[in-house]
Amino acid sequence: MEKQKLHKMLAHSGLGSRRAMEEAIASGRVMVNGSRAEVGARVGPEDMVRFEGRIVKLKFTSRLPRVMLYHKPEGEIVSHDDPEKRATVFDKLPKMRSSKWISIGRLDFNTSGLLIFTTSGELANRLTHPAFEVEREYSVRILGRVTPEQGKQLLSGIELEDGKAKFEAFSDEGGEGANHWYRVILREGRNRVVRRLFESMGLTVSRLIRTRFGPIVLPSRVKRGMLLELPEEEVAGLMKWAGLEASEPEIGKRPSVRKQARR
Repeated sequence: MEKQKLHKMLAHSGLGSRRAMEEAIASGRVMVNGSRAEVGARVGPEDMVRFEGRIVKLKFTSRLPRVMLYHKPEGEIVSHDDPEKRATVFDKLPKMRSSKWISIGRLDFNTSGLLIFTTSGELANRLTHPAFEVEREYSVRILGRVTPEQGKQLLSGIELEDGKAKFEAFSDEGGEGANHWYRVILREGRNRVVRRLFESMGLTVSRLIRTRFGPIVLPSRVKRGMLLELPEEEVAGLMKWAGLEASEPEIGKRPSVRKQARR
């Protein structure tokens, strides 16, 4: 079980506010396993904590993290704060008091499709860190068509300004008139990398939709602007796929799972 911040656990035990507990730790009134605690310390169920000389029994509750799917429309940014005051995806998410939503990957302003949010920093890191090379799948509409030679180049790799990039898979999905659709898969999340790969071929992306991230596919019933929270059994499966423990420590009661997609 991952350890929790000491001042947070003391506050949760009813001994005072988090700030007051930080001050208590700084002034030497808190001991952990017989030693004076330091500000920023973390503790687990196996640690013995004393506050002003008396033993404090801290309450640890294990539960699964929350995972929320969102069908991002174009025209929203993936940021908590935007100087231009544009609509942000975080405005749509349920408010929480004891934890915060972490975005798993990003989509730019003009890109739509699957965004995943979680309360687990470990899970977010496992899905986005370049070392793990988690697949991202997109539907791409371009003006014109990709030639067979261009398709081979996109699969073998193209040198961009920030390094070589390529698609792991590339398939023609058809189209009408000047527009044509392609399905692409890649294993990285560099800024605008899909658009830049096509632009390197002299092709303009007119629409870009992320349809899958790792094992999670955007459900067809989740329309643009809608949220869907994964039920606990699916979260447990995702944690197992990611090679993480099936649960992680959180404080407080597990909120009820929203099983219906909602706007």
